[in-house]
Amino acid sequence: MARIGVIGGGAFGTALACVIRRSGHDVVLWAREPDVAEWINRDRMNPIFLRGVPLIPGIVATTDLAVAAEDAEFLLLAPPAQHVRGVTNRLRPFLKPGTPVVTCSKGIERGTCALMSQVIAETLPGALIAVLSGPSFANEIAIDLPTGVTLACRDLALGERLAAAIGTPRFRTYLSDDVVGTHIGGVLKNVLAIACGIATGKKFGNSARSALVARGLAEMSRLGLALGGRLETFMGLSGVGDLNLSCNSPNSRNHSLGIALGEGRKLRDVLGERVTVQEGVHSAESVAALARRHDVDMPITLAVDQVLNHGADVDQTIAQLLAHPYRFEFSGKA
Repeated sequence: MARIGVIGGGAFGTALACVIRRSGHDVVLWAREPDVAEWINRDRMNPIFLRGVPLIPGIVATTDLAVAAEDAEFLLLAPPAQHVRGVTNRLRPFLKPGTPVVTCSKGIERGTCALMSQVIAETLPGALIAVLSGPSFANEIAIDLPTGVTLACRDLALGERLAAAIGTPRFRTYLSDDVVGTHIGGVLKNVLAIACGIATGKKFGNSARSALVARGLAEMSRLGLALGGRLETFMGLSGVGDLNLSCNSPNSRNHSLGIALGEGRKLRDVLGERVTVQEGVHSAESVAALARRHDVDMPITLAVDQVLNHGADVDQTIAQLLAHPYRFEFSGKA
């Protein structure tokens, strides 16, 4: 039995604590909000971020990063992507050199365009880094519905050890050494889910959404390859698997946000009603910047960025996207 720290008391961090506890390990979950820690310890519930889901007995919550990191065999890092740098800077004094840190945050840092593994490498220079991604809704994994995810680590021996410690018969961990590709799949699916949500909100039908998924997968693959990822990664769980889940389920936070935009609501109003983070909103700007930096053709992603971050009219942006010239599907940058 290992002692494992989970950093982040949101929906996904709480669900991962359930997974780890179900694996038979001791779990200490760090939450930023004192109320969340109190509810988990007293009632075995997280009513803010994982409402209605009873938690596995034995999870210990704390608001002290030192307690979460103390004697941990490894850490699962699950705060919102834009908060990872701040959390890891605070965590650094308490983390022993050589401790594995598994990032579970699906986003790119605004301003720097850094992947989460790059942020961790800068802020926790002694950490051994892995990436967990794939199609996994927090409420489903918390109640032990079958799920498959990718665990990417350049050190495959370490990756095997982490996968064995995290995995259960119903939370299956598939190993990869493509850290960049695994990151990019998790990031792009959020942006593309917003695009599919807009199409749903506009009542464009299933055919349009399927076309967006297919062309979005092409954009995901092009950017991933440009950054050093491998094509097969995007055909797997952290690529097309996560893309399919987020773009086709009304339970996806990013998809539901897109639906609201497609129905004519304002972004600020939708975000103001929600306590959870829609990572695609924050990642779209950085992904668009990476596309321009690496000369990668990503019209869907750029359109989402224009709507979210530059005040573009949804209907005009859709019209411009549909007016793109015809081309060979798999030719060059097409």
